Amino acid sequence: MRSGSFLLIAASLGFLFLYAPIVSLVVYSFNDSRLVTVWGGFTTKWYGELFKDVALVNAALVSLKVAVIAATLATILGTIAGFVLSRFGRFKGRLLFTGMVTAPLVMPEVITGLSLLLLFVGLEQATGWPAGRSATTIIIAHTTFCLAYVAVVVQSRLAGFDRSLEEAAMDLGARPLKVFFSVTLPIIAPALISGWLLAFTLSLDDAVIASFVSGPGSTTLPVEILSRVRRGVSPVINALATLIIVVVAVGFLIASLLMIRAERQRRRDEQKALAGK
Repeated sequence: MRSGSFLLIAASLGFLFLYAPIVSLVVYSFNDSRLVTVWGGFTTKWYGELFKDVALVNAALVSLKVAVIAATLATILGTIAGFVLSRFGRFKGRLLFTGMVTAPLVMPEVITGLSLLLLFVGLEQATGWPAGRSATTIIIAHTTFCLAYVAVVVQSRLAGFDRSLEEAAMDLGARPLKVFFSVTLPIIAPALISGWLLAFTLSLDDAVIASFVSGPGSTTLPVEILSRVRRGVSPVINALATLIIVVVAVGFLIASLLMIRAERQRRRDEQKALAGK
């Protein structure tokens, strides 16, 4: 067997292993039978049942709210952390700072969730804030571990950054802050979009940490689904998962188009800068 044929077969089996369960989930969301493994005919009634399920819809809204806010905060803080690690060289406390930023990457989620729960309980007893577990505590927890991933992405992008563009802008009289927002930020925009999408996905998918820091009125979607799956998989869950897949696919397509546009703009800016020299 030729190596090309072997690679094609291996890749096909790999993609089949990854995407066959997702395809079957989408197909069975239109199953008329309540048994998710027995086909009973085509129907869309489970999508109607989904929007009648108040608890599930509320959990989905809480998860989306938390994911958007946490991803945005993580992108801002992670960009700052990545910039510091990439540009500031050696400074006092760098090892400690690096460890604090990257610790969530290797820390077990159970330990992270338990430590954050103890922190929130201690703060509540000392200051009265936060008053119980809510969406706010989930946002803080998700921002804490998501910013580590964003920092790694941004630091990697800045490591291969052509600093001659920044130097050219400063030679023309631009201040450092102006250079950052006008030159550096547009060039690393694809990395920021990638970091935001990664943080959004991690936050939306998290069940372990959220189970520690969430309260009765702020149950996230993964926690709600996990509690229901223990009693058996409902076709309503398949319908909800299908809608999430569609939303994520559309978001990924939009992000890809934005990244392509940003990359083209970066190349134009580099060509203009080189032509100006």
